[in-house]
Parts: sequence; structure tokens; C-alpha cells
Amino acid sequence: MKRSQLFVKTLREAPADESARNAKLLIQAGYVYKVMAGVYAYTPLGLRVLENIKQIVREEMNAVNGQELVMTSLQRKETWEVTGRWDSDAVDIWFKSRLQDGTEVGFGWSHEEAIIEMMRQYIQSYKDLPISVYQFQTKLRNEVRAKSGIMRGREFVMKDMYSMHSSQEDMDQYYDTVIAAYNCIYERLGLGDSTFVTFASGGAFTKFSHEFQTICEAGEDVLYMNQDHSIAVNGEVLDEASEELHVDKNSLEPVTTAEVGNIFKFGTDKSEKMDFYFTGEDGQRHPIYLASYGVGITRVMGVVIEKCSDDKGLIWPEAIAPATVYLVSIGDIEDEARKLYEMLQNSGIDVLWDDRSVRPGEKFADADLMGIPYRVVISPKTLENQVVEYKARTSSETELLSHDELLKKLHDTKH
Repeated sequence: MKRSQLFVKTLREAPADESARNAKLLIQAGYVYKVMAGVYAYTPLGLRVLENIKQIVREEMNAVNGQELVMTSLQRKETWEVTGRWDSDAVDIWFKSRLQDGTEVGFGWSHEEAIIEMMRQYIQSYKDLPISVYQFQTKLRNEVRAKSGIMRGREFVMKDMYSMHSSQEDMDQYYDTVIAAYNCIYERLGLGDSTFVTFASGGAFTKFSHEFQTICEAGEDVLYMNQDHSIAVNGEVLDEASEELHVDKNSLEPVTTAEVGNIFKFGTDKSEKMDFYFTGEDGQRHPIYLASYGVGITRVMGVVIEKCSDDKGLIWPEAIAPATVYLVSIGDIEDEARKLYEMLQNSGIDVLWDDRSVRPGEKFADADLMGIPYRVVISPKTLENQVVEYKARTSSETELLSHDELLKKLHDTKH
């Protein structure tokens, strides 16, 4: 990518009408455009980050035999009436509308009932189980508290996966496998050291669900943890979970966290309500065991920013950054800069080349603000010495490297 060809422009000051740090930085650095509270459009830079996050999640879901699909945003009223959740007070975040013929429809805030209705057409026998399907989709929720930037939106991208099983034992085993996969996801996203599996409210279907919570000052949740962080309990279930785990709740310390994932066992409750059965080896009909697994893709992006930024701007982990190198060319050296740009690209290194005719200081400031992991400077002075200037976004130190040394260092950072 070349900066001169991007329509995106950075802002000198953070937007005054935005309170959340993640949204302020994303808007200022040119990653998102704010439409209204809780609703953001993503520029080519922002989309690259989202796609990188999605790819990490996709790889881990495929590794546990998840099959990717895409469901519809429009949902039938009848689908949700079966479980009583169309007009339920427990679901007060529906966006609803009507078709031209007056038929009521809902805009997808979740797809639990919808996936059961769909999979009834494909699962009849124990030979069809287990099965796990997932999607990446924009969800719509009429949130009252859309004030945390992209961490709590009225429109947001989510990965939701649903697994179906013939027995409690099989569901439990797969559930634990997904927990391990989620841990890998957060490790790869750079959140592994501060993200924990927690006990949370299970609602009407089970005593507890499990949330993945990241320690984050901008979070909206309170987590209670023991000293070695081996136990983590949401504040809303502190008393009940402490008793269940035989832990003195007074030994747990509160920390502020942000939810980045949620997994849930429904058991057979929804299947029984929606006539989702299979024929077992015994020839009898049995309800299917269902579990669901969510990761907020845009929410995770916001949490990363809250934890990985400084007074100069964003600091993207390399695994999800929109580019690996921010190439700054100074002076009338376009041909030499283009050769370096092409050399890096041909070596498999994504580069954002700031080829604009602006002051070097403006380019350096944008490099920091946009948070690309490594800055490389080429100028008449570096050309004279047959080197480039290299600096990591997280370091104040610069190095002078030959082209070969630069390639080696950049490739070494990926391993």
C-alpha cells in the first residue's frame, strides 16, 4: 500500500465527541469512521486488522473441526417464538421490522434458534453427529450503553460457533477442546498473559457459563481472582461460584476486565423446545446436545487498542497489524524507495509506504499514530551509507541495517 493512494487521512487531534480511548485512536489514525454512537465503518486499514483477527480465529476453529458458513441477518419471528424469546423481557435488544406484506422479521442479534432450525434439515441420525459450524457476521443489538467505542457497539462483527452432540459426555469433551482453542486465539492476539477463563452466569439453561475476560482498565466487568490467577469468577456470581468451588471469596481480589469471548452449554433444552432430535443406535429419538461459542471480533480489536497504545498512538501486535513495516522515504529518492518497497513486498512483508510529499516529522508522527510494528527510513543519507534506519514501534532505539540485515530481522520477528 502507498499512503498517496489511500483516501485515509489522519487527524491532528482526537475527536472531541468520542469518550472511549479505542475509538478516539482508531478515528484519529484513520481506521474507522464514526456513523453514530455504537456504529462505525471500517476503512481499508481497519478492515485489514479485522480480517487478520478473523483469520486467526478461523484457523483455530478449523483446527477443532468447525465448518464455516454464513447465515442470514433477517430472521423469522416464528423461529424465536418457539423458545419464547421473540417478545421476552430477557431479550430487550432486538431491532425488528416488517416486510412489505406485513410479515414481522428480526435483525440477527444471535443465531442459536436459527442454527437449530437450519440444522434440523441436515441431522437425523447419530451418524450425522457430532457437528460444529461457525460464522463471522455483523450482529445488530439495540444497546442502551453504546459508549465504549467498538468494545460495545450496536453493530459489530462476531464469530459464533455452534456444536451439536449425541451425548453430554461428547459435548463436555468438545467444550474443553474449544476452551483450549480459545486460549490459543488470545495468545496469538497478544492477550494471552491477561486473558482468563471465568465462571459467569449461565442464565436459564445452566448454572454457569464461561467467559473469557481480559484485564483492562476500560472494561465494564469486575472479575474476582485468586493470587495465582488459577480461579476467576465474575462479580455477578461471586457468592454462588465461591461456594461451588470451595473457595473463600474473601481471598479473591477484584480486577477490572473486558469480556472478549463467551461459551455456553445449552444441553438439550433448546432442542426439546424446537423438536431437534436424532435417531440413536437404539432406534429411539433423542434430543441433541447444543453448545455455543462466541468471540467478538470488533470488541477484541478495541480491547487490544486499550491495552496496546501509548501517548503517541496505536501499537498493533504484529499478528493483526494492517502492515508489518511503515516505510518512510525522505527526499528525492523515489526510484530507490520503490526498489526497497518492492523488495520487502516480494519477500512476503506487508509494507505501508509513506510516499507523500510532506515533512519527515509528519511521516514519523503518523507512523507512531498508526501503530505499524516497524518503521524503516530511507533517505539520501542512508543511501550514501548503503543502509536503512530501522525502529520498532515499541522501542526508542534506532538501528542502521543493510538490506540483508533488515530482511533477516523482519523475518526473525515472525518466528
